[in-house]
Amino acid sequence: MLISLILGCIAGSANLIGGLILVHRRWDGRALRYFISLGAGFMMSVALLDMMPASMHFSEKWAPLLILAGYCVIHLMEHTLTPHFHLGEETHTQEFIHTRTGISVLLGLSAHAFFDGVAIASGFVISNWLGWLIFFAILLHKIPVGFTVASVMLASGRTRRAAVFAAFALFVATVAGVLIIDLLPHWVFGGLPLSAGVAIYVAASDLIPEINQEHGIGMALVFFLGVALFILLRSLATA
Repeated sequence: MLISLILGCIAGSANLIGGLILVHRRWDGRALRYFISLGAGFMMSVALLDMMPASMHFSEKWAPLLILAGYCVIHLMEHTLTPHFHLGEETHTQEFIHTRTGISVLLGLSAHAFFDGVAIASGFVISNWLGWLIFFAILLHKIPVGFTVASVMLASGRTRRAAVFAAFALFVATVAGVLIIDLLPHWVFGGLPLSAGVAIYVAASDLIPEINQEHGIGMALVFFLGVALFILLRSLATA
């Protein structure tokens, strides 16, 4: 419980760091996409090769439905209830989106962050190894998400203080997700497959389209590096 809570705080802090980076300096979008690409490969591997099999171990009947539900919930939040914004997009140069839009994007990303916390804690309920893998996969995309929420808040005409507060809200949502599973560990039976569906959505529908904006083979190779890194770590752990 203590380890998952500490790592949840670290992961949530990466959201805050992303927000602080945005309000203090311009960040090269290509550099961010390298982190996103590595995280996409690693996260997809963790979701498909560890989180899904562990979920199926609990219930072969309900796990697939819950995985699909996790995918659909985030799809609903990001594409139905809120507009879609690219991770790390430089939208803060002028006010051009409605104030309510900034709030709706914050709510959607907070739900995403909440499931990040659920995933980390659920992994540690199963095993320390799975918990560390999930934590690392989530950490790799946390800074760009914090960058995004702060960017959207500034674009909606809010202050830099409000932008940092929005990134802090993602920190709180992440820790809340960890605490839910730490305090109610039996919820892992639903939390892990739901989080697996969220992880698949984030990797396949959010992160990969973002890296596909870059031309050339470099980003693809970094994605495969993320996959290879997961396989290497898994091989070393089971050797």
